[in-house]
Amino acid sequence: MEEEVQLRERLSKDPSQTLVTYMSGPKIRRQFEVLFEPQMQIHLAHCVMLMNQQIIPHEDGVAILRELLTLNEQGASAIEIDYRLEDLYSHIERYLVRILGADVAGRLHTARSRNDLGVTVWRMVLRSDLLAVRRSLLHLRSVVLELAERYAETVMPGYTHSQHAQPITLGYYFAAFADVLARDQRRIDAAYITNNCNPLGAAALTTTGFPIDRQATTHSLGFGGLVENGFDAVASRDDSEEASCALAILGLHLSRVAEDLFVWHTSEFALIEFGDDFANVSSIMPQKKNPGLLEFVKKEGGHLIGDSTRVLAAVKGSWFTDASDATDGGNDPLIDACKAAIACCEVLAGGLASMDVRAERMLALARAGYGTMTEVADTIVRDSGVSFRVAHNIVGKTVAKAVADGLPADQITHAMLDQTSQELFNRPLGVSDAAIRQALDPVENIRRRNVQGGTAPEELSRMIRDRNESLAADRARLEDDVTTIQESKEALLREARTVVGQSVGT
Repeated sequence: MEEEVQLRERLSKDPSQTLVTYMSGPKIRRQFEVLFEPQMQIHLAHCVMLMNQQIIPHEDGVAILRELLTLNEQGASAIEIDYRLEDLYSHIERYLVRILGADVAGRLHTARSRNDLGVTVWRMVLRSDLLAVRRSLLHLRSVVLELAERYAETVMPGYTHSQHAQPITLGYYFAAFADVLARDQRRIDAAYITNNCNPLGAAALTTTGFPIDRQATTHSLGFGGLVENGFDAVASRDDSEEASCALAILGLHLSRVAEDLFVWHTSEFALIEFGDDFANVSSIMPQKKNPGLLEFVKKEGGHLIGDSTRVLAAVKGSWFTDASDATDGGNDPLIDACKAAIACCEVLAGGLASMDVRAERMLALARAGYGTMTEVADTIVRDSGVSFRVAHNIVGKTVAKAVADGLPADQITHAMLDQTSQELFNRPLGVSDAAIRQALDPVENIRRRNVQGGTAPEELSRMIRDRNESLAADRARLEDDVTTIQESKEALLREARTVVGQSVGT
């Protein structure tokens, strides 16, 4: 005869249709979709631990394990959703009770609460999502570093305040972007480490009087550590808070670079063009080739900031204890944020790999603009002995005259600089024309900056080598984390099957 599990003993009525429509219904459907697999792993690990600690009878544990393994193989679709129940856990417990009876099935929840179960399953979901984010970010970094190497000598204007600043190479720009992404990787890796700690065993908030082994479940579930204090385990949400902030910062960085590329893609700049497979067209204007991928990245970058705000706001007004607004409120926006971050990284990586670079246009702009004027001033300091401020005055006044006369930078002469020096300081500079010609050459500007972190090709090559080594180390760390989780999952299933099989054998 079937037994029904009673989880609303304190209440005399079923949940209202309003609660089902707006609260428990969406929550249950989401949990069936996202939480089933990790929750089943937790049930298996907890049951094995209870048996090993002799907290529940061995034969009851074997019966529970057998049904858990069967359900795990069948999947969530084996359970019919009943909106009178509150969550996935309630459905699984009722499933077990109907088969094993309340006295046997009810032993699975010994030394455990839905509080620690809920935060544990969530950390496992977030852990999986962060692994996927880390993988996509590594892919984007590898693409960016390839571009940094490919365009290490492709000279272009550097911009500050949207104006020509000093010559750089496109490779130098992408090397800078790669460094930002490496720091984003560290932030997300750190969020992963914070999240990858086991709260199971905290029970409601004070742990339990049963002699549980929290290290055993930590190992079985592939966690890297333990959230030791029971109150901390169920009350704190800095796992989600840290992850959401790291993702928002990543989105901000992707959006900024997308904005640069967006401008470079215009006809006015004409520095780059994305491949046809990463472009959009107009429904009315047949000439249009729109960089829609960049608009997507910028849009999703804004959403990532919004998702972070939603996570933080959900926790802000809650008591420092177990509370549904804190424990559940930030979950959905953080899942959305992980998906958005993955999408941004993959779309941008694909677009960058398809990109055509107009190297001649970049060099022409670098030569015509006035980005070489810092090197002209530095040359005057080196060759004439005047202070930098004096040289700055001379060059600045000469540039003003050149702009007024419509002269590009590469038509400034040493005679013009001498004349300005005479007017301002009543002395000629005596710098050779050859020295000024070299200073006005953007390629020479790039070459001369050979200090650590500079634009010189050999220095940039060194930095790229270092970054590729760091990338390889980060990739190895990711694979180690993936392997640890997969091996723990497989070991747990083997142990549970072995226990059940040994029981059958006897």
